[in-house]
Amino acid sequence: MIRAPSFHYHRATSVHDAAAALADHGGRAMLLAGGTDLVPNLKRRQQTPSLVVAIRHLAELRAVTNGRGLAIGAAVTLADLAADDRVRRQYAALAKAAGLVATPHLRNVATLGGNVCLDTRCNYYDQSYEWREAIDFCMKAPRATGGTACTSPTGDAVCWVAPSSPRCWAVSSTDTAPALLALGARVSLVSAAGEREIALDELYANDGMAYLTKRTDEVLTAVRLPPLGEAWRSTYWKLRRRGAIDFPVLGVAAAARFSIGGVVEEMRVVLGAVASRPLVVPQSSTLVGQPLTDLAIRDLAREAAALAKPMDNTDFGLAWRKKVVASYVAGALKEIRDGVRREG
Repeated sequence: MIRAPSFHYHRATSVHDAAAALADHGGRAMLLAGGTDLVPNLKRRQQTPSLVVAIRHLAELRAVTNGRGLAIGAAVTLADLAADDRVRRQYAALAKAAGLVATPHLRNVATLGGNVCLDTRCNYYDQSYEWREAIDFCMKAPRATGGTACTSPTGDAVCWVAPSSPRCWAVSSTDTAPALLALGARVSLVSAAGEREIALDELYANDGMAYLTKRTDEVLTAVRLPPLGEAWRSTYWKLRRRGAIDFPVLGVAAAARFSIGGVVEEMRVVLGAVASRPLVVPQSSTLVGQPLTDLAIRDLAREAAALAKPMDNTDFGLAWRKKVVASYVAGALKEIRDGVRREG
């Protein structure tokens, strides 16, 4: 049995109490909600906080409320999210993405906030401590005893995926973030200094180590979705080796608003698991004012495939994964155009 390292445990009495605990420990504290990502990381010594702050039980983080759109608490489970009629009806991409994460057992525990902030993954990182020690570690997960990662001849820490690169290339593997980005989501962040709200796109950076812009003393409390009418359609497609359990090696979220005549009035396509952050396809906006024809879909799918630059650090060959991007983008766009659910 692999055991987690020793740490102090604090059961927060409120969001502000949790934020204060984070601030008091200066980056050495971590939040615990579902724990489906954090607990395995602790056991592998990828993360070794001195304090773990429990927040799953906080009622203010477990609510889904209507208003101008939908506000979803960060501790709402993925199972509840996938089954929520409001989400299924108005934000189909999110419901589908939440329902494709891992297995029913894990979705009953895993939370939306945890999936949005999911740690980046890599074949050289997501291994036991002893396995990583055998390769002299990597820049994302140095030895837990206070030593350093393997270094290059220049003295720089090594990313085994791209040894000459100065940055980490671990992959963003969240399913819900691409869907939320396609739907125009924002997030609320609370710290001891106050509260702020940002577009979800601003939460991510394309760096396998510093993949979140959220400060270490901030608690992500809610995801806020704008009101979307019946003219909007959305979906999420996921590629993985097994139909359950596995993380995505490609995620494609697509959302579009159509006129009565079928002309695109607004569109967003987002790729997951092909970079250290979810990638918004900027060429999506070029289809505004046009019908979503097969030719337009083909051209946009090619643009998306050109944007994707998967690395050799997850399942399947990277060249094949890049080619599949075009097929998955085309399939997702045809689904929202035709209003016919397809497999993906």
